[in-house]
Amino acid sequence: MALFSNKAVVHIDGRRQVLVVGQRSKEGVLLVSADSEEAVLEVNGVAEPYPLGMHISVGFAPPDKTEVNLWASSSGMFHAGGSINGQLVNFLVDTGATTIAMNRQLARRLGIDYLYIGSKVDVHTASSVEVGYHITLKSVKVGEIELQNVSAIVIDGMHPSEVLLGMSFLSRLEMDRRGNMMVLRKNN
Repeated sequence: MALFSNKAVVHIDGRRQVLVVGQRSKEGVLLVSADSEEAVLEVNGVAEPYPLGMHISVGFAPPDKTEVNLWASSSGMFHAGGSINGQLVNFLVDTGATTIAMNRQLARRLGIDYLYIGSKVDVHTASSVEVGYHITLKSVKVGEIELQNVSAIVIDGMHPSEVLLGMSFLSRLEMDRRGNMMVLRKNN
């Protein structure tokens, strides 16, 4: 419908949408590139140029899986932005952690009343045994992957300094490590 540098206005399934390069619509259409003459759209895994005003009709099925790519930091650790119960957090991916783990200060910032809703447990960390509270998080989201009712631990102290994204979340996904990249996949 309209083309700009790195943007396109497209009409998909009766809805007008503005896509920027690299953005995929809910229907799975990816804008690969755009300029004032044409847009390159990926539809059903095939990227093709579409000049302004061109109409296409294809059968489209949303992807079977939702993927998130994470890149290792210089220290070899994988970090991810996301949310817990709709509140933004930064995660440190920790495949050695049984559950998601956070400190009491972060739990309070997220509005989690762990002393009331949690059950007291001993938490074995790398250096000691700490008091913790087992809770269930309503939602945990990393990129476009969101899971409901995820087990977590609030450690009644200042550690860990980052939210550990443990196996209570990760084991419900497919994980694939490719060098400095980790791919998380959820079946839709």
